[in-house]
Amino acid sequence: MSTKTSYQQTFEVTEKDYGHRLDQVLAAYCEGISRSRLQDWVKNGQVLVNEQPVTKTRYKIQGNETITVDAEIEQAGTWEPEDIPLDIVYEDEAILVINKPAGLVVHPAAGNYSGTMVNALLNHDESLIQLPRAGIVHRLDKDTTGLLVVARTLEAHTHLVAQLQERAFEREYQCIVHGQFVSGGTIDAPIGRHPTSRLKMAVVNNGKEAITHYRLKDKFTHFTHLQVNLETGRTHQIRVHMAHARYPLVGDLAYGKKNYAPSGSSDALRTALREFRRQALHARKLGLMHPEKDEFMSWEADVPSDYAHLLDVIRAED
Repeated sequence: MSTKTSYQQTFEVTEKDYGHRLDQVLAAYCEGISRSRLQDWVKNGQVLVNEQPVTKTRYKIQGNETITVDAEIEQAGTWEPEDIPLDIVYEDEAILVINKPAGLVVHPAAGNYSGTMVNALLNHDESLIQLPRAGIVHRLDKDTTGLLVVARTLEAHTHLVAQLQERAFEREYQCIVHGQFVSGGTIDAPIGRHPTSRLKMAVVNNGKEAITHYRLKDKFTHFTHLQVNLETGRTHQIRVHMAHARYPLVGDLAYGKKNYAPSGSSDALRTALREFRRQALHARKLGLMHPEKDEFMSWEADVPSDYAHLLDVIRAED
């Protein structure tokens, strides 16, 4: 698939713009376009001041200028639509909210160029190819289930990305961990690339700020069922933080260990742990300001059947 979308606008500056930087003025007039995208357009010569290209974002507005933006919005990629079912929880002209199943990769990457949620989204709405990452503004790991939002317009995408950066999303997860937490709390530990394994993340001194809040939902002899709320959104954040606290997620072989059955476990628990072959992590609730309706909206999704079954078996064991 190969499509391109143009963005064109011409406007005259006013007195209030005099002395301001070109990128600042563009951000004020080009509603819904991110500052970084506007800066790229300037550097690429796609912004004209009095019909002449100006490639310096720090250019100061002098007065009486006419500014023309004539740019192409980079398409998401060359991926093809595929008929993959989507569990759409909510849909309107601005956003989609998807309940992602386990095993579905969100975005194409090395080793996963097809069969992803992007391919499914393009089959549902081919115009998403025109948006950065086909409208995806945040991700869930392949084997994590639950809710994520997809933008359907450039304006919605910019609005949602800004909310993420401002930590305005409400994101509530549930997870099952090995070990018995005594009480809820907060893990505030920076996360960055693992020093020896490039495919993993880790708590490292020079990492980015990462804050995870958790509280107990159910406490068992050898396991704990947690409600987790993210303040930041680092890659693998919950998995890394729980492993760092020495309460790894059940089923998380990357950051934990093989699902061991505690001494004296029943055959039912041993079987349930052996057959649960992914991290026990579910994005249960998602809340955000709707980019067009200017109202806070939220959605919830029950844990999937495999997660519910494992929890039932653990509960029965106690």
